[in-house]
Amino acid sequence: MTTHLVWFRADLRLHDNFALAAACRDRHARVLALFIATPEQWRTHNLAPRQAALLTSQLNALRQTLAQKGIALIYKEAADFTASLETVKQVCEQEQVSDLFYNYQYELNERQRDAALEKALSGVICQGFDDSVMLSPGSVMTGNQQMYKVFTPFKNAFLRRLMDGLPECVAAPKVRESGALEPPATPITINYPQEAFDPDLFAPDEASALERLREFCRSGAAEYAQRRDYPAIDGTSRLSACLTLGMLSPRQCLHRLLAEQPDALAGGAGAVWLNELVWREFYRHLMTWNPQLCRYRPFIRWTDNVKWQHDDALLEAWQQGKTGYPIVDAAMRQMNATGWMHNRLRMIAASFLVKDLLIDWRSGERYFMSQLIDGDLAANNGGWQWAASTGTDAAPYFRIFNPTTQGEKFDRDGEFIRTWLPELKAVPGKAVHTPWEWAEKNGVTLDYPRPVVDHKQARKTTLAAYEAARKGESA
Repeated sequence: MTTHLVWFRADLRLHDNFALAAACRDRHARVLALFIATPEQWRTHNLAPRQAALLTSQLNALRQTLAQKGIALIYKEAADFTASLETVKQVCEQEQVSDLFYNYQYELNERQRDAALEKALSGVICQGFDDSVMLSPGSVMTGNQQMYKVFTPFKNAFLRRLMDGLPECVAAPKVRESGALEPPATPITINYPQEAFDPDLFAPDEASALERLREFCRSGAAEYAQRRDYPAIDGTSRLSACLTLGMLSPRQCLHRLLAEQPDALAGGAGAVWLNELVWREFYRHLMTWNPQLCRYRPFIRWTDNVKWQHDDALLEAWQQGKTGYPIVDAAMRQMNATGWMHNRLRMIAASFLVKDLLIDWRSGERYFMSQLIDGDLAANNGGWQWAASTGTDAAPYFRIFNPTTQGEKFDRDGEFIRTWLPELKAVPGKAVHTPWEWAEKNGVTLDYPRPVVDHKQARKTTLAAYEAARKGESA
């Protein structure tokens, strides 16, 4: 009997899992599953403790559901990706594995690991799959076979491909011939710092993720365009963590969206949420084409000449939500407390760090990764480079968010701000966006910091820094 081994990574699900489906296609084969935790590598990549806790939850759920299918999950730990190859080799030898199945990851370290995989294994057939994307990287290119550098042309080409034919989803495997296994009694524990997450906010297993996807596509996707920018409203899907860890595939999201909102591909209801899925694809395709993005390099090279301000006190004020700008502080405190931040707020908080405090965007990128339950290198890097005007199709460097007017626009009455800044609950109405002006006018002392910078002056300083960097590049 041949033995097939499925190496799970960021694809912790039974349904629509290309590697798992391929491994189970031969109904006579013995199928095993493997997951290797790499704590030292995770520390290097700033894996958030809440993401580690969610991963542990889903890994234990996956082990149970795999057992019901007659597939045992082997759990191992290795320090890093290099050491994980030796672990795979040992498991293949011990279990007499004939074929190894895995889904590709597109980050640079992961691609280097997979490139070394076949060399590390002797006599084992390796099969990799493009599973975490709707369309394979390199399949949506310009007429000159170059990667698109601007999102809208990429999106248009991407949607044309989808209209020509949707990517298929594959079914979950059936129970193996040998029958179901006894579910493991002792849960897997991972040797990495973990912090509790709220299962009402973030689906703890595949079944919950699928139910959340169905519910959002049925009732939330059609209103997403009108509701998504307002953080006091529960108007987003909160499925990003499910996609990051692979509890859901983007193909499942696409098919479920079209089942509930059939006009989404043509620009009808649900199109704006589909647009967000395409942004996710854009950043993953781009990172595959330009691996230097994994090395904290800017896409626009001259922006590396910007003279950043190195101020630990200002960085800490931003991290702790104590900048004196309420919408920024509420956003940071939401992330610190829950491991998640509303997307509009991610743009506001990132813009403030880079363009008001003139602190290197890479400091913000790393801090977000260390906190976010949905931290994903491609999306996080893409978002930060957009906000910092250093990336492809980024906001022009002279476009600088005013944090006060952003708060007034997207949290007009301050409902979100008061949720996360209880010290401002007594500040009435729209005055919550400029609390010190109200406090001084009314002779009130607030337990809230004054603004750490003056936005108008900070804007001038930032523009001068970017303009000097651009002129230096052309000189």
